[in-house]
Amino acid sequence: MRSVTYSMIMSLDGYIVGPDGSFDWTSPDDAEVFDLATEEIRGTGAYLLGRRLYETMLYWETAEQHPSHDHSTREFAALWRALPKVVFSTTLTSVQGNARLASGGLAEEVERLRAESGEGDIAVGGATLAAQAAALDLIDEYRTRVAPVLVGGGIPFFPRNDRRVDLTLVENRVLPSHITYQRYRVVR
Repeated sequence: MRSVTYSMIMSLDGYIVGPDGSFDWTSPDDAEVFDLATEEIRGTGAYLLGRRLYETMLYWETAEQHPSHDHSTREFAALWRALPKVVFSTTLTSVQGNARLASGGLAEEVERLRAESGEGDIAVGGATLAAQAAALDLIDEYRTRVAPVLVGGGIPFFPRNDRRVDLTLVENRVLPSHITYQRYRVVR
């Protein structure tokens, strides 16, 4: 069965954006972090995302055409563009590229994707959608890239709920930039 994963960069105190909505504390030019994102996309068979993340990621639909981008940036763009995406939105009426609007709820879409023949993980992107997936106990693996900074508040990586989730560490790497990459499987 295909695993459902949730992966983002976060601050050491657990936030994906700070209290002012910024994430200028991340290292977008960090080659190792970018390579990890490319590696994850390469292993993804479908990507579930909300409207805000979908609109942010539209940049990658044409990024490989920019001559100023290096090979790794063009490679990520090509992988992203080809990746099937399911967008959850109550306001969008159409989407571009290899994306479709969700026709059911989150649990129904995950069930449908797991039933399809296909390879690769089902990735959930964005804290709001991931919180819904976590509440429905759909997430099989959490992947964090922890930046060595405390931002003091904002949008948390992990949803705040009243249930305990036991995890097993699968992988732990410290990158030269001091960002720590961790993969945790949910214990079922």
